[in-house]
Amino acid sequence: MICGLLGQKLGHSYSPQIHRELSNYSYQLFEKEPEQIEAFLRSGDFHGINVTIPYKKSVIPFCDTLTEQAQKLGAVNTIVRQEDGTLLGHNTDYFGFRSMAERTGIHFAGKKVLVLGSGGASNTVCYVMQELGAEVVVISRNGKNNYNNLHLHADCSAIVNATPVGMYPNTGVSPIDLSQFPKLDCVMDLIYNPGKTRLIMDAEERGIPAENGLWMLVAQAKESAELFSSHKIDNKEIQRIYDILKKQMKNIILIGMPGSGKSTVGKLLAAKLGREFIDSDCCIEEYTGKTIPEIFSSQREAGFRAIETHILSELGKKSGLVIATGGGSVTKPENYSLLHQNGIIIWLQRDLDILPTNGRPLSQKNNLKDMYQIRKPMYEKFADITVDNNCIPENTVESILSEVEL
Repeated sequence: MICGLLGQKLGHSYSPQIHRELSNYSYQLFEKEPEQIEAFLRSGDFHGINVTIPYKKSVIPFCDTLTEQAQKLGAVNTIVRQEDGTLLGHNTDYFGFRSMAERTGIHFAGKKVLVLGSGGASNTVCYVMQELGAEVVVISRNGKNNYNNLHLHADCSAIVNATPVGMYPNTGVSPIDLSQFPKLDCVMDLIYNPGKTRLIMDAEERGIPAENGLWMLVAQAKESAELFSSHKIDNKEIQRIYDILKKQMKNIILIGMPGSGKSTVGKLLAAKLGREFIDSDCCIEEYTGKTIPEIFSSQREAGFRAIETHILSELGKKSGLVIATGGGSVTKPENYSLLHQNGIIIWLQRDLDILPTNGRPLSQKNNLKDMYQIRKPMYEKFADITVDNNCIPENTVESILSEVEL
């Protein structure tokens, strides 16, 4: 039985992995141009497919039958070939988002919910929220309720981002300023890459419960798999697969003083986990064609830090890496969100009197104790976990693994 995902530019997709966890059918990626859609759907070469942007509406004319949900939402994201060869169009995003909303534990009845965006995903969110009894307000660029009059909705209890703003690769931006909404109980972002969008991080900084779209992705796939296989799947599978993906997608970021062993520990950790190891300083040297001392000599520290931030912005967008950063990466506050969006940040500590200084311009130029006292609060602010690295590197790796669930 052949199943798969239909889209125009699919790139990397987690759908094949999710469906492998859910069942044993073949799951493929089908990249098609608009003019190829009808012939593909009529070909009969698949049993069931998921449909993603930009085809959730354009496939509707080729479906022989639509479920009630697909009709109400005006979008199809799952197509199943029936025994007589006809195509049934369904929408599992409804189940996915409803499961995501229920996971928050928030009772939305009677509460005002702002839904950012007016596209297909917005329709699904609005439909679910209305079913849950919420007062739904759609915020669009040009509608009656738009980004210029958000002050009219300062009393909202929840915000759902159904736009692509903040999605990989254009990360680090948020569609709105959360400081305008003092009564927020919940923020949901349908984006799952990066794991923490700027909107999610802003919510967390304010102590507001926040949820990204990974749960919705897995939940909608679970219902699709049931349709493809004609077998009921326990809802507990959503949590199991969600946990697998969440751990797999998270970068492990090592910070610490120059010479604290980030590269050594990082390489061992990456080998242990079967992950790719990346040293940000090596990336800087490759990017510039110069050594770190040469960059400091020609562009001074300010020039080096600007290059470093550029490199970290690219590395931080990726998933599933072990990344060793330069000792001074914490001196620029903006680097925190770049690293934290997809990563857990681990501060490696080592006694100052055993830190090497060769090839490290700032370590040679400055008193290490003075440098540490300046940077210590920066490391503390960045770090999710602190690990002692005064032992052999292998023991440090085990300490990290005991602290981080991977």
